[in-house]
Amino acid sequence: MTAISWIDIWHIIFFANAILALWTVFHRKRSVATSWAWLIVLIILPVVGFIIYGFVGRGISQENLFAINRQKHIGLSNVQKMITEAPAKIDQNDTSPSAHILIKYLDKDQESPITKNNKIKLYTDGHDKFRDLFADIRQAKSSINVEYYTIYNDAIGNEFLKLLIQKAKEGVQVRVLYDAWGSFGASKSWFNQLTEAGGDVLPFITSRNMISRNRINYHLHRKIVVIDGVTSWTGGFNVGDQYLGRKKKFGYWRDTHLRLVGSASLLLQERFVMDWNASAVKEEELISFDEKLFPDLDENDISKGDMAVQVVSDGPDNDEPYMRNGLVRLMMLARKRVWIQTPYLIPDEAMIAAWQILASSGVDLRIMIPCMPDHPFIYRATQWYANQLVKIGVKVYTYNNGFMHAKTIIVDDKYATVGSVNQDYRSYDLNFEDNVFVYDRAFNKEMSDQFEKDMEQSTLLTPEMIKKQSHWLRFLQNFSRLLSPIL
Repeated sequence: MTAISWIDIWHIIFFANAILALWTVFHRKRSVATSWAWLIVLIILPVVGFIIYGFVGRGISQENLFAINRQKHIGLSNVQKMITEAPAKIDQNDTSPSAHILIKYLDKDQESPITKNNKIKLYTDGHDKFRDLFADIRQAKSSINVEYYTIYNDAIGNEFLKLLIQKAKEGVQVRVLYDAWGSFGASKSWFNQLTEAGGDVLPFITSRNMISRNRINYHLHRKIVVIDGVTSWTGGFNVGDQYLGRKKKFGYWRDTHLRLVGSASLLLQERFVMDWNASAVKEEELISFDEKLFPDLDENDISKGDMAVQVVSDGPDNDEPYMRNGLVRLMMLARKRVWIQTPYLIPDEAMIAAWQILASSGVDLRIMIPCMPDHPFIYRATQWYANQLVKIGVKVYTYNNGFMHAKTIIVDDKYATVGSVNQDYRSYDLNFEDNVFVYDRAFNKEMSDQFEKDMEQSTLLTPEMIKKQSHWLRFLQNFSRLLSPIL
């Protein structure tokens, strides 16, 4: 009887690893692309691959899922009643019958009713955004609710925290909900400055004890501030110096953010309350309905506008890619153009199919991406998809004046959406996101004008440029693309 060689042992380990990898990947429902990406990682990285999977590949915990879904069933019926008692009448001249199908789809389970009494101000520069946001915070009378993926302990982060501390000392109810992963470096002791002043701070439920629970893949990616239930902010800017162009690595930071006044603010307030209550640990931390949080805008004579808006949120607690489907449905309204800005271009098969249909139908489809990486593998995957999209007739632009972080879509001259959703698997399936869908020609024109300004500082990616890419770059792009569903 011959002794077992090291090669035989390796074969046994490899075979056992492959069987375990197959079981690990396929015992849970997920997309085909994601399944194959994880299979590659688990097979080519024995042991190490399973450690990585243990932290970022597992599904959201049932405990967290229950806490999040419970908020939907509790609901804030008073808020819904205030909005639905006077439903918005969307002018048929402003929207096609298909748009009403979109509106109905986005109002799934009556969680995203359309409102038509809003004013919106568009921001594309961090200095302007923080200047006016801080001005609004200084004017707060009763409540300031903050929800961000990233709040950094740096110059602008400390200025932000100092202002919140000041308002808390004045007696304003201040709450901050943050993602512990995205806000890495902002320690509990740093936030304690606010709690000691009378404010409240919580990490989002999926980022609380994420290391000990072996789940670090589900992030609060929303960026929401609601002041007195009347004025709200949401979009792509987080809180940090880099969003003001203070990091040499990125240079100028090009993003898009919105300031809203009107009933849309009540919906963003509702979103915050549900996220806060899902994350609360103690009974006394829970928020219940309060007229100060949800004021009657008519009774309080709040100056409003006439923009039609839907606030839509999504996350891994939903059974379907609700936001992705909504974006596809929005783009399918197009007759002339679809213009997109995104920092990450890692679309799934459904989105690629939608873009191929649009391009083949003669729709002017343009996608603007950064000219530089903030995450190497993600950027190489973005380049791979950009190359493929150029081949099917999509106009892809790389923004050269710094880092493009805006998450926007413009459709024809009637519709637009701004929010936290990137065009990638993570936003479609893993992150907790929010977008504002705006049905307004004037807002669409303002967005379009800004896109055209950005084009002046961008380069159109051509087939000739793609051919000149080195073999090494193409290898990195192809390799990154294989892993793209799990990046």
